[in-house]
Amino acid sequence: MRDSGADGAADPEQGLAARRALPSLSFGTLVFWGALAISLVFVLGFVVGPLTRLVPFLVFLPAIVAGVGTIWQTATISVWIFLVEVAAFTYQGGLSGVDVYPLVLTASFGGLSIAVCWYRIRHGEEAHQRRSREEEVRRLRSTVAEVQRRILRVLPARVGGIVVDGRYRPVEEDRMVGGDVYEVVNSPHGVRVLIADVQGKGLTAVGTAFSVLGAFRSAAYRKSDLNELVEIMEDAVIQYNSYARQVEEPERFVTALILDVDERARVRFVNCGHVPPYLAGHGRTGPVTQAEPDPPLGLGGLVPGPRTVEEFDLPSGAALLLCTDGVTEARDGNGAFYPLAERLNRWQDVPPGRIIETLAEDLRGFTGDRYRDDVTALTLYRATGTAPAVETGRPVG
Repeated sequence: MRDSGADGAADPEQGLAARRALPSLSFGTLVFWGALAISLVFVLGFVVGPLTRLVPFLVFLPAIVAGVGTIWQTATISVWIFLVEVAAFTYQGGLSGVDVYPLVLTASFGGLSIAVCWYRIRHGEEAHQRRSREEEVRRLRSTVAEVQRRILRVLPARVGGIVVDGRYRPVEEDRMVGGDVYEVVNSPHGVRVLIADVQGKGLTAVGTAFSVLGAFRSAAYRKSDLNELVEIMEDAVIQYNSYARQVEEPERFVTALILDVDERARVRFVNCGHVPPYLAGHGRTGPVTQAEPDPPLGLGGLVPGPRTVEEFDLPSGAALLLCTDGVTEARDGNGAFYPLAERLNRWQDVPPGRIIETLAEDLRGFTGDRYRDDVTALTLYRATGTAPAVETGRPVG
């Protein structure tokens, strides 16, 4: 799906709407004010002095009409004034060489008024069309962002013996929202967690994100092997890119973390070019990954064999933080990146249930609440007696 307004092509209906939206004189109003001005000049001419001395002052009338009327109205009043001036000079004793100068001035001023009116209307239409396109894009961005919020799981949620909390904030600036998605599935093979970020922005990025999300939701229940699950998601991206080529849209790749947490809180994960997971609290912070990330989804052909599966135990009292690069690449007013690892070192005494709120508040203060990309962050920690007991809660945002 393409936005015709983005190509800058003029829509005739938009142009007509723009012209209707511009202020203009009605035909009756034009006749009334034109006749009134000319009548006043003629009356003053007969009362206070020669008519030919006052008629040239009518040249200002087209300028007034040019500021509020249409092109044909300005042209009409300009021709009208010129003919009245010719008639006045003829009535006062015939045209002479001296009368040529005011006639030339009148004609020139009338032509200039028409040009000014044309410039005003054209740029007024362009400004109106620009505002219309911006409003349309703004509504579309908001709609897509709301659809994303509706499709993604409501958090916090208790899934199996794991509590998942998070924040998701789409950026509705520039061209379009981005393609951050996440999901948590309580499968027969353990708690499966996905966090992914599609390269680029726009509807194709959102479409790619939803294809990955759908593949994960379907395969997470069926596939016990984590690499098989990743391969199905890889195929989903490749198929969507094949469709994108057919409709001449850009192809996308997707960075993703796919995790599996068993009943003993043993975490297995595959990192497809994504921001690594971090441990927070319990006296241990920092990234848990040891191997280099594998290529993103959609670029799996660059991997000669199966993707790397890493494992670790999720300590009791600690939280596992997953995030997109909207967090790690957030900037302050001076352009400095958000120091996530440094911040986590300061929060070793923060309870697992408070990590996500602490991160959100700190990130807001660091950026001044100005974000350049979608921001998505999740925390996973072992459930306790005080943890949420249901799988629904407040909306993420």
